[in-house]
Amino acid sequence: MPRGGTDPARSESPLSDAEFLARTEHRIPVLGALSTEPRERRELEELAGVSRTTIGRTLRAMERRRWVEQDGDRYEATPLGAFVASSVEEFVEQLETEQQLRDVWDLLPTEEGFDVADCVDAVVTVAESDDPYAPVNRWVALLDASGRLRFVGSDVGLFEPSKNDLRRFVLDGMQAEIVDPPEHARYITSTYPDYVEAMLETGNLTVRVHDDVPEYGVGILDDRVVVCGVHPEDGTARVLVDTDARSVREWATEIYERYRRESRPYPGDSMA
Repeated sequence: MPRGGTDPARSESPLSDAEFLARTEHRIPVLGALSTEPRERRELEELAGVSRTTIGRTLRAMERRRWVEQDGDRYEATPLGAFVASSVEEFVEQLETEQQLRDVWDLLPTEEGFDVADCVDAVVTVAESDDPYAPVNRWVALLDASGRLRFVGSDVGLFEPSKNDLRRFVLDGMQAEIVDPPEHARYITSTYPDYVEAMLETGNLTVRVHDDVPEYGVGILDDRVVVCGVHPEDGTARVLVDTDARSVREWATEIYERYRRESRPYPGDSMA
């Protein structure tokens, strides 16, 4: 480029570049694919599901931006293109997380220091009309992979529909300590006395009560932390967030230990 000339690769604003990527659904996947390995145009046509003409226009536009370059019959991302692909893919993941949480965010413990950034690398499971028990099913899968559970908070929405699974896990040796509101403990023990008695007899289950537990639920498992948001009226589990992030585990442990210290053994608990 002549000195003092206008660089065509910088003639558009950053928002124009963002609009270019977002205008059609195939452009971000194409740039992402080229950032992993060189590919022929035919491969890109198949990957994007677009015509040869369309993929040609896309590649030329990316070349003008110096995001991709051609080497023989293959294209690959430049370091600049790989940077853009990584940044955009991360942003899209963040938007996907936000969309999942949009209708249930108020049910999570935001005032207790739980941040939306904690959910970006987490598994977010939301109850939908066609799958209302999705959070419960995810909960059971996590329990199945764990040997220890510590839980505090509103739990009927999780524990009642998963009572058979929880009973099986405790009888098989899982160690569980639960800090409940008294009314929840009374409801579970009176409604399902045989289930609870069998678990207590093993010595693997400890139930404690606290008069002012949070309206959400926090579970600490072997490798994951679970945060559960429940419907304020019917108590059903609406959203389950599980993560292995160290910062969230430290936060959850502090929450659990605080309530545990202030709790008391529940009558009938074999360890009371």
